Amino acid sequence: MKLLRLLCLIFAALSFALSGAGQAEEAPALSRGQTLYLPIYSSFWHGDMKNGYPQKSQVSALVSVRNTDPRQSIRLTSARYYDTAGRLVAEYMKAPKTIGPLATYELYVEKQEAAGGSGANFLIVWQAEAPTNPPVVEAVHADLLGHRTLVFITSGHPINPGKAD
Repeated sequence: MKLLRLLCLIFAALSFALSGAGQAEEAPALSRGQTLYLPIYSSFWHGDMKNGYPQKSQVSALVSVRNTDPRQSIRLTSARYYDTAGRLVAEYMKAPKTIGPLATYELYVEKQEAAGGSGANFLIVWQAEAPTNPPVVEAVHADLLGHRTLVFITSGHPINPGKAD
């Protein structure tokens, strides 16, 4: 029994080491600004098909723009919200917002907002005066109802905006 336990521990340690889970990620390149694509689900489909469609649920989304630089502020210049068809629904930034070192700026999409749909997204544009750590941009989606709890996260990804921005 002790040998089996020892072999299990060795196997677990080797699996952990070979998976890279214990290794630090490489730091991202410094940047003076980016356009980030953030998937948003104002609603999503689930369950079995009834009358030709699965069940649809609305969720809220808390968008978090986290300045990861410990020394320098960043400037959030735009947060455009698009629907599933790619049409602009709203610009969430009335004016540029400075986010201090290690500070967070939040945007909120209400659960009742149905225009975005399951393929909604934000294009978030940020800038910095000097090369800095890029922000972490995530959306926490939630629906808390009675005994049912649904929470999930989506992450922003840098894109090349072309000439649209």
